Amino acid sequence: MEIGILTSRRGNSENKEVKSGSPKPINGIVFCSKASFLASDLTGFQMDKNQIHGTAIFTLLSMAVMIFSSATLVQCAVINLWPKPRIVSWPLPLATLLSPKFKITSPNHRYLSTAVYRYLHLILTEHHHPLVIPTVNLTNGSVVQSLIVTIHDLSAPLVHGVNESYHLKIPSTGVEASLTAETAWGAMRGLETFSQLVWGNPSHVASGMEVWDWPIFEHRGVMLDTSRNFYNVEDILRMIGAMSGNKLNVFHWHITDSHSFPLLLPSEPGLADKGSYGPDMQYSPKDVTRIVQFGLEHGVRVLPEIDMPGHTGSWAKAYPEIVACANMFWWPAGYKWEDRLASEPGAGQLNPLNPKTYQVLKNVIRDVTMMFPEPFYHAGGDEVAPGCWKADPEIQEFLSKDGSLSEILEMFLNSTFPYIVSMNRTVVYWEDVLLDQTVRVNRSLLPPESTILQTWNDGPNNTKAIVSSGYRAIVSSADYYYLDCGHGSFIGNNSKYDQGNAGNTGTGDSWCGPFKTWQTIYNYDITYGLTEEEAKLVLGGEVALWSEQADPTVLDSRIWPRASAMAEAMWSGNRDEKGMKRYAEATDRLNEWRGRMVSRGIRAEPIQPLWCARNPGMCDTVNSS
Repeated sequence: MEIGILTSRRGNSENKEVKSGSPKPINGIVFCSKASFLASDLTGFQMDKNQIHGTAIFTLLSMAVMIFSSATLVQCAVINLWPKPRIVSWPLPLATLLSPKFKITSPNHRYLSTAVYRYLHLILTEHHHPLVIPTVNLTNGSVVQSLIVTIHDLSAPLVHGVNESYHLKIPSTGVEASLTAETAWGAMRGLETFSQLVWGNPSHVASGMEVWDWPIFEHRGVMLDTSRNFYNVEDILRMIGAMSGNKLNVFHWHITDSHSFPLLLPSEPGLADKGSYGPDMQYSPKDVTRIVQFGLEHGVRVLPEIDMPGHTGSWAKAYPEIVACANMFWWPAGYKWEDRLASEPGAGQLNPLNPKTYQVLKNVIRDVTMMFPEPFYHAGGDEVAPGCWKADPEIQEFLSKDGSLSEILEMFLNSTFPYIVSMNRTVVYWEDVLLDQTVRVNRSLLPPESTILQTWNDGPNNTKAIVSSGYRAIVSSADYYYLDCGHGSFIGNNSKYDQGNAGNTGTGDSWCGPFKTWQTIYNYDITYGLTEEEAKLVLGGEVALWSEQADPTVLDSRIWPRASAMAEAMWSGNRDEKGMKRYAEATDRLNEWRGRMVSRGIRAEPIQPLWCARNPGMCDTVNSS
């Protein structure tokens, strides 16, 4: 349940249908509906309170429940926050001036101190001009001079499951606002919320307000593929900064693939020297340190992925002897699809039967774990093409002696999985290692306590298959979360596009088409069809940008604001206090948030004409589709 700040004035006329989640108009003034905070209604809250480790924060939340259980009507005004907080109390639409000498006082912390300085500069200089000016009453004679930040556990590291809760209080009178958090990472989330409550020139800030906030899901990420097309460090940093503003906390970095190996490793420099697109398209150890450090300063973990044994054609530039079907045509003429050498151009898979493979791999794994402090290690494991291994003479001989492709994959995991675990890492694989119809391993090889599976096929069904087997899951269902979909195929010489071969317009000739709109992403329930116990194994979700047809020129617009839609669904959900989908009221908030992101240097694509944002509710449909 949540007490909601009105983040949209829907402007429904009497002959219009009032959508779920919309406030009730009373005499032309918009009010929020009564919030029922009774103990019997707190099922969702009881589930989430286990994530609130700090007793002080939990006490504050309990107080909020007692206060709001007796509330009958809460008046609201147009202040837009993204993602929407879990609980907001704003009894009267008040605002106060923010002092031009405003300051933030916080404990000294290696990463939080940098964030405080960043947010202080943003708050004092942004002077955001909202698309719809908030309808608030300015308190006389009161000026907010400072924000006092209190942290209960300054030593908590940024790892999966860290407490990100915070309590923000901006009084209607007095000069001090307060932000209390269990950890520095929760304080960063609260600083972002405070920054979104400031607007105008001179600066105003909402007052007489309290916010209690914490995430539903602990893993909220963006995956970026930097192998197919290269992204400069500055592009990656800009994306991480935008992630932090959206309260996303995991940058899943798909660094290598068959197309290029851009990561310069101290023990295996030849992989990048020969396998990258060139010396100016490599990530040095210094670059990695900079990206990881920047992530920590923004509360974003950097999770590296070195895909293997498939998607490794680029390794053959340095070590041709350990890569099967390297440099061969991906789908030879006359071959059936199931006999292809790769799922897209760029063939090559590591040969698990060659001992040299593991000598190289141990160097790679050791270097990556030293460069990235993140406790999760993504080892890929997707799309092992049977045709590629079958094309290798050594593997042909093994298969001729009644060996199987699945046995070959098991050999590979038996030799790599224990080594990664020995480096004090939890191993993440794509779902294929267990769910592929042709090449998969026995579950006994992957203990659930050391393994996480990331799902990308067949929507909720594969999520169900993973968690029902006892594994933790990260959800990246292509039907909902793949941001590259709907832009057509990149395959050349394709007769599908001939005028006489119609029929591809519905998907844009994209294997995962059509384009995933922000509403498609926002409305996806990643625990759909799961039992309560199974849902607990879903760590969260990631949107994914594969880069066959993306590079820095379109990075911002491909990701934002669609990733913002997932960010809110992962943070506070996509439903209102009545359990109804709230995409209607989210539209105006996302318009506003997209505008603020653009003003912050993120070239997010628009979701509507500006006219719609200036005329709330007028671009809605009131008829069932």
